[in-house]
Amino acid sequence: MSANKSTDVAVIGGGPGGYAAAFMAADLGKRVTLIDPKENPGGVCLYHGCIPSKALLHIAKLLSEAEEAHQWGVTFSKPKINLKKLRSWKEEVVETMTSGLGTLSTQRKVEHIKGMAKFTSSNSLIVKTNDGKEEILNFEHAILATGTEPLKLPMIDFKSKDILDSTSALDLHKIPKSMLVIGGGYIGLELGTVYATLGTKVSVVEMQSSLMSTVDKDLVNVLTKRLDTLFEDVYLSTKVTEVKEQKNGIKVTLLDKDEKSTDKLFEQVLVSIGRKPNTKNLGLELTSVKIDKRGFIVVDNQMKTNDPSIFAIGDIVGEPQLAHKATHEGRVAAEVIAGKKSAFEPQAIPAVVFTDPEIAWCGITHDEAKKKNLDVEIVRFPWAASGRAVTIGRTDGLTKLIIDKETERILGIGMAGVGVGEMIGEGVLAIEMGAVVTDLSLTIHQHPTLSETIMEAADIFHGTSTHYYRPKKK
Repeated sequence: MSANKSTDVAVIGGGPGGYAAAFMAADLGKRVTLIDPKENPGGVCLYHGCIPSKALLHIAKLLSEAEEAHQWGVTFSKPKINLKKLRSWKEEVVETMTSGLGTLSTQRKVEHIKGMAKFTSSNSLIVKTNDGKEEILNFEHAILATGTEPLKLPMIDFKSKDILDSTSALDLHKIPKSMLVIGGGYIGLELGTVYATLGTKVSVVEMQSSLMSTVDKDLVNVLTKRLDTLFEDVYLSTKVTEVKEQKNGIKVTLLDKDEKSTDKLFEQVLVSIGRKPNTKNLGLELTSVKIDKRGFIVVDNQMKTNDPSIFAIGDIVGEPQLAHKATHEGRVAAEVIAGKKSAFEPQAIPAVVFTDPEIAWCGITHDEAKKKNLDVEIVRFPWAASGRAVTIGRTDGLTKLIIDKETERILGIGMAGVGVGEMIGEGVLAIEMGAVVTDLSLTIHQHPTLSETIMEAADIFHGTSTHYYRPKKK
């Protein structure tokens, strides 16, 4: 055990929330120590999540576009997949991003201890470094940003190399002939899209009656139409009752809503049923931090826990579990610690599913508006009426606005189509600025672009859309 060290702010966890908090605290003049086992900051997002998955999804998009070009008279030879080189490229992307964060950490004089931390009191940690040493770190404030880990099904033995979770699936050790994705959420569908495009016969099983059950159905429908051609099978309202490894593959027993049981054989199985917070083995019982019944840490809008010295941010404080939400929460926590008046009070948090087509939304959803009995008007602009969508052969998209009937304020925006993840920011800005539908209508959008669909959707509300005829309701 080495001699005690001290710091102003101890940040536990080096993901997008943790490193953003550490960098902001350092920028505001605090001595900061970041504790994370990785060589550089980045967390699950950069090492095993957002970044590597989007790198592989970019490859999937290229392959899909090459295939689609056949109908326009451009034919490519069948692509050859060099899996080793593909993995190397993905790892190079990760290395570029994480090493850059390491440089930024050094520039800000953030001390990075590579190891794991555990509270010994409300103002001290014991840190076990990667080389096995232990040291006590005293702090004035701590920011917990330990993220989440994949949930596991109790009937599945994850020792098999052919039973994957969202982390091991990104290692891409092989392209299996067949794969079952258990879970119809965005992570499973994104990874399923990658493997299907690379040549795997992918099937998906989901307990709910639809994929991504928390997302508005009209947006999901745009995606499911395409997935019906990309995936081998999609089993809805179906449970997995048994998963058993055999010599010739993984046998999975499926139970449908009519209680009919069916056995299916797959080369690999990917379990993607959600994630749980990493709040165990942190010594929180030695502090005043409170945890709710689902294991998430209870915080207020300044990211303060019930312990005055300890803040918590990111996935461990609950939904939505998104990297950009964690980043903003981390910056708020750092500002509050530095004595600034700051709070996490967003009007809209964007969400994006990076499938093909993408789905993106912000603000209130249509389903939420119904549950809250809000008096809203929904307007939809179909991409079949978009010149840009026609030129790229992707008229399957949809842009919708959720508008308060009385004030005409934009309450929510939803989009499904290629590239909508790059466009949803306009919706977030509109909601944060309290824009009314006329503001979007009068904002001149460049032509021809997909972003015009936002303006045209606003015009539909007034009954004046140039490229789609729907008279204003009287």
